Amino acid sequence: MAGLGLRKTLAVEAHRPGSGARVTTVCDPDPAVYDWARANFGDDVRTVADFDELLDADLDAVLVLTPDHTHIDLGVRALTAGVPTFMEKPLATTIGDCDTLLDTAHRTGTRLYVGHNMRHMPVIRTMREVIASGAIGEVEAVWCRHFVGHGGDFYYKDWHADRRNTTGLLLQKGAHDIDVIHWLAGASTRQVTAMGKLSVYNRVTDRQSAPGQRPDDWYAPDSNWPPLSQTGLHPVVDVEDLSMMLMRLDNGVQASYQQCHYTPDYWRNYTVIGTAGRLENFGDTGGNAVVRVWNSGRRGYDAEGDRTIEIPTATGGHGGADTALIDEFLRFVRDGGATDTSPVAARDSVAAGVAATESLRAGGTAREVAPVSEPLTSYFNSGQPSRTQNPSV
Repeated sequence: MAGLGLRKTLAVEAHRPGSGARVTTVCDPDPAVYDWARANFGDDVRTVADFDELLDADLDAVLVLTPDHTHIDLGVRALTAGVPTFMEKPLATTIGDCDTLLDTAHRTGTRLYVGHNMRHMPVIRTMREVIASGAIGEVEAVWCRHFVGHGGDFYYKDWHADRRNTTGLLLQKGAHDIDVIHWLAGASTRQVTAMGKLSVYNRVTDRQSAPGQRPDDWYAPDSNWPPLSQTGLHPVVDVEDLSMMLMRLDNGVQASYQQCHYTPDYWRNYTVIGTAGRLENFGDTGGNAVVRVWNSGRRGYDAEGDRTIEIPTATGGHGGADTALIDEFLRFVRDGGATDTSPVAARDSVAAGVAATESLRAGGTAREVAPVSEPLTSYFNSGQPSRTQNPSV
């Protein structure tokens, strides 16, 4: 694995020494985190600071869990070395970099997997099953509101706050939800327009570089409220904390996505409207989350709907999605075949987020989003069939 930051828990999921998978080598430029690696993966785990040393460690696969702007360099190097690669979402921070990663995976025949774990979240899979059953007819609209209650802690105290590292949080944070919108609608975005602004965290004047600190050092879910009382923000804060985008998908579905980083609550709310009804989730992880369906006829206000589906509680991060994500990745490395996640879809979510960010920074002007080429789409949609690698690589 590369990167012992926010998503290091995925490596813990992948460390299954009794089930044929274990973490053997970790790469991070900060030796202060090596004790954590030894505590979680054993005293014999190899720790390195250089990514090339990691790739030389006779690996079966690598998890790239590093900051977004590093994905293009590390991803190309791993794929070129022939090491099956898990790339944490977003795939990259520009459309061109995403396309380069897809091209490299295709050219080398090296398996590429992108960590869009929300496709494995029980609440999302439940909504997809309801749609597939025909219960709400043909999907015509998808709306998503994302209340990012911990935004000040998660995204404004480290590298996320600087657009040079992320492009913007409409891409970085929204890539999950854009991908889910595409998955529920069965299509990808081809035109966007957006509005947004940096409205709160630019007014917090307490800034620091926090050298050597990581999110565990400052994350405080029961305090840091109200948002304007936050302290220790990153020296550079130039990404929007309030964003709204409209999407036209290539099958005619229209969608919207709203994101706010200073709400008191933290969850996602999806509404999917079809030709014969609609569905909506309340809560997004097990325990108290439900999906409600309205499809028996017209009425006034009805909070309960016609059907309520309870979302089961599961162990593991993101309502069990992280465990299922790693299950699928390990199976893909071992056996290949189709996966619920998709490198093409991951690229399309980035493309929509980039285009929306360009739109909101240009006064809301519409932006077109070009699709991935047909040969690449076919290759990835067929499960990246094994090919003889280019001997010149």
